[in-house]
Amino acid sequence: MRKHLLNRLYNFHWIVPGEAARSSQSYLKMLAPFLHANGLRAVINLRGHHPQFPWWDYENAICAREGVAHLDAMMDSRRLPLRAMLVALLDAFERAPKPFLLKCSGGQDRTSFAAALYLVHRDGWTALEHAQRQFRALPYLHFPRPRQRWLRAFLPLAKEMAQGRPLAQWVRESYDPDEFARLLPAETFNGVWEPWKPRQTR
Repeated sequence: MRKHLLNRLYNFHWIVPGEAARSSQSYLKMLAPFLHANGLRAVINLRGHHPQFPWWDYENAICAREGVAHLDAMMDSRRLPLRAMLVALLDAFERAPKPFLLKCSGGQDRTSFAAALYLVHRDGWTALEHAQRQFRALPYLHFPRPRQRWLRAFLPLAKEMAQGRPLAQWVRESYDPDEFARLLPAETFNGVWEPWKPRQTR
C-alpha cells in the first residue's frame, strides 16, 4: 500500500521494467522507503550538482546511507543542452548500477527527455518511436510550455543529423547546440535560442 502511494506521489514509472525508471523529486522525507520499495540501486539526478540546497544534501545523504549510487547530470527543459551535459548523462547511463532512477523536479519534462534518450542509447534508432512515447501527457504529465517543445523534437532531428551513427557517437563527435537550434523548426523553441548559462535554483 505504501509503495503504491509513494509511486503515485512521485510520478514513478518504469522505462524498462527492472532496469530503468523515472520519477519526480521525492519529498516528505520518504526517499529511503521509496528507493527500497522499488529495488532501486542508483539515482541519476537531472537537476545538477547543488550541495548548497537542502534537497540535494538530503538526497545525497540518503543514497550514501542506503548504499544507492547518486550521479548528477544537469539538464534544463527550456534550453538545449551543451555537448558536455549530454555526454555526462550518457556516461551516467553506463555507470549507474541497475535498476536506476531518472528524476528531476516534477518527473515530467527533463525526465521525459532523459528517458527517451536512454531508450535510443540502449536500443538504437529503431527504438525512436517507442522512445517518443516518454513524452505523453498521460501518464507522465508532460504538458510542455512553448519553450519546452524542443524536448520532443530533439531525437527525430538528431536521428537525421546522426546519419546512421549511434546516438552517443553523434553526440560526442558532432552535436553542437547552436547548429542544432538553427535546424529546429521555430515553433519547437518559440523562435528563441539563448546561449546556455547555468541556473542556481534548479
